[in-house]
Amino acid sequence: MSQHQSLVRSTSLPGAILLGLGSIIGTGAFVSVGFGVELAGNWIIWAILLAALVATCNGLSSAQLAAIHPVSGGTYEYGYEFLTHDLGFTAGWLFVLAKSASAATAALAVGFAITGWFGGPVWLTQLIGGVVLLALTLLVLGGLRRSNQANAVLVGLAILGLLIFIGYSFSLPAPDQLQLPIPKGEPGGLLAAAALLFVAYTGYGRIATMGEEVQNPRHVIPRAIVVTMLVVTLVYLAIGWALLQYPAFTRSEDFVLANLIEAGHGAGVTRWLVTLAALIAMCGVILNLLLGVSRVILAMARRNDLPRGLALLNPARTSAPAAVWLTFAVMMVLVAIGDLRLAWSFSAFTVLIYYSITNLAALRILPAQRFVPRWISVLGLLSCLGLAVFVDLTVVITGVALMFIGLVWHRTRYSPV
Repeated sequence: MSQHQSLVRSTSLPGAILLGLGSIIGTGAFVSVGFGVELAGNWIIWAILLAALVATCNGLSSAQLAAIHPVSGGTYEYGYEFLTHDLGFTAGWLFVLAKSASAATAALAVGFAITGWFGGPVWLTQLIGGVVLLALTLLVLGGLRRSNQANAVLVGLAILGLLIFIGYSFSLPAPDQLQLPIPKGEPGGLLAAAALLFVAYTGYGRIATMGEEVQNPRHVIPRAIVVTMLVVTLVYLAIGWALLQYPAFTRSEDFVLANLIEAGHGAGVTRWLVTLAALIAMCGVILNLLLGVSRVILAMARRNDLPRGLALLNPARTSAPAAVWLTFAVMMVLVAIGDLRLAWSFSAFTVLIYYSITNLAALRILPAQRFVPRWISVLGLLSCLGLAVFVDLTVVITGVALMFIGLVWHRTRYSPV
C-alpha cells in the first residue's frame, strides 16, 4: 500500500472553535431561524432547543469517533473503519451533497442580502452568489492557515452584527399579540422546523473532518465541539426570541434578517451594519464549507471512490487544488437552481441521514475506548431518522434517488486499496 501525503497539523483549540463557529454562525443564524419560524410559529424556541438536543447527541458521537480515529474525512472514514464500504461511501457522498447545498444557500443569501437594498431579478441574486463563491474558492486555494486567519475576523464581525440585530429587535414596541402563524400541523410543524434548524448546528462536523490538521486531536476536537455548541445555542435562542417581534415572512428575501429592518426612523445605519454582518457571516460559512467538502473529496479520492487525481496536494501540502475546484463546481450547480428554501431543505435531509451513519459508527466503538455513553448515540440515531421524515417529500425522494445513484457508482468503481 502506498503512503499518502499528510496535511500539516496547523490548527489549535481556539482555531478549531473559530472554524466551528464560522461554519455555524452564518446561514443558520441569519437565514435558517426564519425557516424555523415559518414552520413552528410561536413554538420556535422549542424547535431550537430540540434541534440543539439532537445536535448535541450527534456532536458527542462525532467527538467520540474523531478522538480515536483522527483523520480528515469525518463519517466517510468512520463508515469504512467501523461499518461497511457501502455505508462509508454513502456518508462521504451525502456529506458532499449536504454541505454543498448549505454553501449554495449561503451564497444565495448573500445575493438576497445585497439585492434587498435595491431589488432585482433572481438571476442577479444567483450571479452575485456565484461571484462570491469563486472569490472564496481562490482564498481556500491559498491554504488552511491563510483561511483560518481570515475566518477569525469573519466570526468576530458576524457575532457583533447579530448582537446589533438582537438589540434592535428588542427595542421595538412589543406587539399587542403575536402576528406569527399558528404552527403547521401542530407537532408536525415543530418537528419540521427542528429538522431544518438541525442543519444550522452542524458546523461542528467541520471540526471533526479536520482530524489530520488539528494539533492533538484527541484533546482539541471534543472540547472544540462542546464549546461551539454552547455558544451557538445561546445565540439562536436570542435570535428566535427576537424574531417574535416581526410579522410572518412572505418573500424569500425576508428570511435574511437584515431585510427585516426598516430603513426609516433612524434604522438605516442599523440595517446597513446588520447587512454587512450577514454578508461577512455567510462568506465565513462558504469559506469553511469549501474547506470541509474539499477535504472529504480528498479522502474519497485517496480511496479511489473518486478519481485519484483529486488527491494531489499543492507543494506546501496545505490544500488539494483539484478537490477544491470540484467542490466549487458542485456548489455552483446548486446556486444556479436559485431556490433558497429548496437548497436548505435538501441539505437538511442529506445531513440527517449522514449523521445517522455517524451515530451508527459510534455504536461500534469498543467499551474500553468509549467516553460517551451508548445511549447518546442511540438517541442521536433515532432522532436523526425521525426528523428526516418531516422534511419536504419531494426533497426526500430526490435525496434517496441520489443516494442510490452514488451507490451504483461506488459498486462499479470500488477496489480495495
